[in-house]
Amino acid sequence: MKKLSEDEIHEKLKGLDGWTYAKDAIHTSFQFENFKEAFTVMTRIAFEAEAQQHHPNWGNVYNQLEISLSTHDADGVTEKDFKLAKTIEDIIEATG
Repeated sequence: MKKLSEDEIHEKLKGLDGWTYAKDAIHTSFQFENFKEAFTVMTRIAFEAEAQQHHPNWGNVYNQLEISLSTHDADGVTEKDFKLAKTIEDIIEATG
């Protein structure tokens, strides 16, 4: 998979609300009502990530979820990252 240029990344980020680019990855964070809601969303993301064979770097503390996406094989951001980011956005949107 081809590493995207910074211009390509910034252009694609326009279609994702709340995502930023830094340190060869795209990043976002979410806050939920409580730990159970955060963990439920993480579980849904985990199943989708496994299906796409592309896994996020993430952290969770209580109701906070921080996500970073990059393609390690390409040493940067690729289309795979944006595909997973879109999936994550769809999951978040569906949970309301």
